[in-house]
Amino acid sequence: MSRWRPPAEKSTALITAAGHARLKAELDELWRVRRPEVVKALAAAAAEGDRSENAEYTYRKKQLGEIDRRVRYLTKRLEALRVVDTRPTDPQAVFFGAWVELENVDTGETSRYRIVGPDETDAGTGCISIDSPLARALLKKRVDDEFSVALPGGHFTFAVIGVDYAA
Repeated sequence: MSRWRPPAEKSTALITAAGHARLKAELDELWRVRRPEVVKALAAAAAEGDRSENAEYTYRKKQLGEIDRRVRYLTKRLEALRVVDTRPTDPQAVFFGAWVELENVDTGETSRYRIVGPDETDAGTGCISIDSPLARALLKKRVDDEFSVALPGGHFTFAVIGVDYAA
């Protein structure tokens, strides 16, 4: 059995202003704070002598590699991202950045989601990626529109209760 896997689909290169600021802050933290600390600890571990049996040295090398990998990713990703900080011309319809309140037609349960870029997705706060099946089905819907969507948990029918673009 081979290890080959098809390349992942390209994610949408959109982000909110707050998400962009968070990624820039993470990059700054990694580059200016964490990396110098790890380099200093690595130098101290290297000064202890034999590196082949030095667990601290091996750990710090791995940690430095992880930081450098994340810094490279963030640097490239921040260049490719487009910040969307304007409201759409039709604020009654669902577009990127919208807070959407939905009602499950079958159960009557309500939920609130914000459509954001894939780099700032957080299910705990209700931020869903614009690339997700639910967000794709929501785009251009208006209040009182009903729609069906196939999600990993099954097939659901939702009604749009509210659309808001306030942060």
